[in-house]
Amino acid sequence: MGTRARVVLYANDVALARRAADAALDRIAALEAVMSDYRDDSELMRLCAAGGGVVSDDLRRVLVAARDVSAQSDGAFDVTIGPIVKLWRKRVMPTPADLAKVGWRKVRIEGTRVRLEPGMQLDLGGIGKGFAADEALQAMRAHGVQRALVDIGGDLAVGKGPWRVRVAGELRALENCGVAASGDTERFIEIDGVRYSHLVDPRTGIGLTHRMRVTVIAPTGTEADAWASAASVMGRAPPRRAGFTFILERARSGSPSTARR
Repeated sequence: MGTRARVVLYANDVALARRAADAALDRIAALEAVMSDYRDDSELMRLCAAGGGVVSDDLRRVLVAARDVSAQSDGAFDVTIGPIVKLWRKRVMPTPADLAKVGWRKVRIEGTRVRLEPGMQLDLGGIGKGFAADEALQAMRAHGVQRALVDIGGDLAVGKGPWRVRVAGELRALENCGVAASGDTERFIEIDGVRYSHLVDPRTGIGLTHRMRVTVIAPTGTEADAWASAASVMGRAPPRRAGFTFILERARSGSPSTARR
C-alpha cells in the first residue's frame, strides 16, 4: 500500500512472539494483494478494470465500512475518488466529466458481488491502512497475544495496554483503539498561485485549501483512518460520536491553533 508496516508485541516466549509477528505481517501482505492501487494485479484493480464482479470477504468488508463512513459524512469520505486523485498527481484540474465518475452511491454491493459504473476507479488510501492494521492485530490475538500494536504508515491499531502514544504532540495512554492522522499541512501543489492539498474533496474534485491537520482516536483503526480523512475534508469534527476523539489543528498566521472534541 505504498508504505511500511511495523508490529510491536509482548509475549511469554520468543517462539510465540515470532509466530504472532509472522502471522500479523503475513496478514498485511495478503491484504496488500487485495487492496493496493500500486499493484495492477491486486483484487481492487482487477475489480475496477472489470467494472465489478464477485469479491473476497476482505474486499467486501472494507467496501462496506467505506460506504458507511461515506453515508455518515455526507460524502466527505469517498473511495470512488480514484480518477480525480490521479489527475491531481499530474497537476491537472478535473473537469465536470471527470467528476461524473465519482460518487459513493454508484458502488452497488449486493452480497458478494460489487457493481461499478463505467470509468470508476476505487482508491482505498483513506481506509485500507487502518483496516489492515486492525486485521494484523486480530491475527496476533488469534495466537494468544493481546498486548500488541500495529503501525502502518502512521495509522495505528492498539491492543491491550496501556501503550504510550504521542497524539498531536501529547503522550497518551491508550489501549484497544485505533489512531490516525490526516491533513493538508505538508503535502501540496500550487496551481496559478493557489496552494492545494494532496487531499481532495470528493464532492467538488478540488484539493483542500484550509490547511488543517486532524487526528482521530476511534474504536478501530479502520474507523480512525476513514474519519481522519472525512474530518479533514469537512474542515470540522462531525457531530459527537461515542468512543471517538477528534483533534483539529488549523494553521493560522504560521502558528497552529487546536480544537478538541
